[in-house]
Amino acid sequence: MTKLKHDYRVIYTPIEDDWIMATVPELPGAVTQGRDMEEAQTMIREAVELLFESYRDNAE
Repeated sequence: MTKLKHDYRVIYTPIEDDWIMATVPELPGAVTQGRDMEEAQTMIREAVELLFESYRDNAE
């Protein structure tokens, strides 16, 4: 199995109660939020990993 590395553009948007929403426009479904920027960055990495894992599971 070959691992490909790709950088995705992440959009961070302030939402209510000072939370930050993170989305990856190129990956529908990669949406999450965090209490601050650091948490939003961590959560979007996890969301993308889970999305790709789901893609792999459904391809089998």
